[in-house]
Amino acid sequence: MKLQEIAVLLAALALAGPLARWLGIAAVLGYLIAGVLLGPFGLGVIFSAHDASEILHIAEFGVVLLLFLIGLELRPKRLMAMRQAIFGLGGAQVVLTSLALAAVAIGFGFNWQPALFAGAALALSSTAFALQVLEENNELGTRHGRLAFAVLLFQDLAAIPLIALAPFFAVAAANAAASLDVVAFAKALGTIAGVVIVGRYTLDYMLRLVALSRVKEAMTAAALLTVVGVTLIMQQVGLSASLGAFIAGALLAESSYRHQLEADIQPFEGLLLGMFFTAVGMSLNLNLLLFQPGLIFGLAFALMAIKAIILFGLGRWQGLESGPARRLALALAQGGEFAFVLLSVGQAAGVLGKSPAEILAVVVTLSMALTPLLLGLDGWLFRKAATPMRAFDTLPDNDGHVVIAGFGRFGQIIARVLRAKGIPFTALDISAEQVEFVKKFGSKAFYGDASRPEILEAAQTDKARAFVLAIDDIEASMRTVEHVKARYPHVPIYARARNRTHAHRLLDIGVTALQRETFMSSLELTRQLLGGLGYSDRVAQRAIQTFKSHDERRLIEDYKLASDIEKLQARARSDALNLEKLFKEDAEEEAKVSANETKVRDVAQRVS
Repeated sequence: MKLQEIAVLLAALALAGPLARWLGIAAVLGYLIAGVLLGPFGLGVIFSAHDASEILHIAEFGVVLLLFLIGLELRPKRLMAMRQAIFGLGGAQVVLTSLALAAVAIGFGFNWQPALFAGAALALSSTAFALQVLEENNELGTRHGRLAFAVLLFQDLAAIPLIALAPFFAVAAANAAASLDVVAFAKALGTIAGVVIVGRYTLDYMLRLVALSRVKEAMTAAALLTVVGVTLIMQQVGLSASLGAFIAGALLAESSYRHQLEADIQPFEGLLLGMFFTAVGMSLNLNLLLFQPGLIFGLAFALMAIKAIILFGLGRWQGLESGPARRLALALAQGGEFAFVLLSVGQAAGVLGKSPAEILAVVVTLSMALTPLLLGLDGWLFRKAATPMRAFDTLPDNDGHVVIAGFGRFGQIIARVLRAKGIPFTALDISAEQVEFVKKFGSKAFYGDASRPEILEAAQTDKARAFVLAIDDIEASMRTVEHVKARYPHVPIYARARNRTHAHRLLDIGVTALQRETFMSSLELTRQLLGGLGYSDRVAQRAIQTFKSHDERRLIEDYKLASDIEKLQARARSDALNLEKLFKEDAEEEAKVSANETKVRDVAQRVS
């Protein structure tokens, strides 16, 4: 491209996003419209079809960086916890959608081979579009957002065998390609395993060496090199660059340099993603839309309707309410980037003809463009009908205060003590009903979602003496503490953990001042129970203290084994025996103490 064309492209990127936000539409849609206007089928031919293809090829790296950043947020333990959603929900979506779309194509007279291959290609959604739109709407951290990510991750995995098995869908050359494809598939799995093993033990060490140089540019270069290096390795064996980037990010999710990597890469990711969406708009073949509008729009709406119906049903199967299930369905109803790859591979292998492949490519592009529009329309229709809620209360000016996130039964007890001691605090709760309820009893809290950075800023967390994490929802709790750790590292955090798993996740990110919510009350009730069973206060108190010390030590030891359920089970069994041994030793010690006390009393009586 010429320098003038680069300037025009950068100007479009600088204007399209802000203008779209100003008009109240998704930034993605703004980039698409800018691409259409600048492309070969737009108002003026500024970029040719070759330019659009070249920009798209470069900008696809933005999708790679996006998957890397998502990988950084997903620690291996969380990824293991998502395996049921990835393979269960994701697998069901790909299989059911592929079969449904193939059935429609067969009904229109296509043979089963091209029908099934095209159905599988169209079953894959756009990772870039779906994740970007969900992130813009602050839905990526919701349950339907996490399920959407699980489905997209499975689709990326499913694209690999689909590309490798394309020749099998062609009647000719199926037998000749079989052995080669099996070898390629085994090679791909071996490469993934090799990257995971080598990356786990080398990436963090490499970044540590670069960080010691204290050269900021070197750290940025190392971050990009990590993504590019893994991507190149994956591409050498025919794997998805996006999958490679995601694996690299997941390997570094435990790294102490995670936040630095995120800060270095995010600007590149945002710019390249904007270029990607603009290039997709340039690639939209308006001639087909002009000459066959009924066919193109009909196919696009049919594709999105079939995928949305299946996704809605699967969302409800996963326990989502109708609203979140509908958002999940609309977010993933479009075709995806891999459809372009699979359609070209299918055409080269003789599965699809040139004309159907071109038409389906336009249908996929149009479905991408319709996604943010449909999500925006859904939000407008259903949120307008809902009771309007204020964004958050106006928070007071404070300095040297305590911020309490979550004002349920746990947070209220802390607030009562602080109020009695004359220590200022700002209490936040996401439930407007809860805020109004506690006001009737003389307590003051403010409505606001503490997991949002702007709310933390409004609460002047930077000036706080301490931050108390008392949020009931575990995921919202984790989002909140990550924001506090990243933005206000100088503020000490005191956290309430719902259970041992939550406690381990808090330890993951460096929160050590934590208390399991039912732990101390359970111990106190047990102490009272032992007293009621006839044990002396001293014996009961000693038993409780022994158990407390033992369990707190075990909490830290279990944290080191949290990813190995078999070792945890074995440790639980051995610890039960150890605890019995400790209690037995306590009983023997108590017997000795009682005997000594008896001797002392006897001597005292003789003397008297």
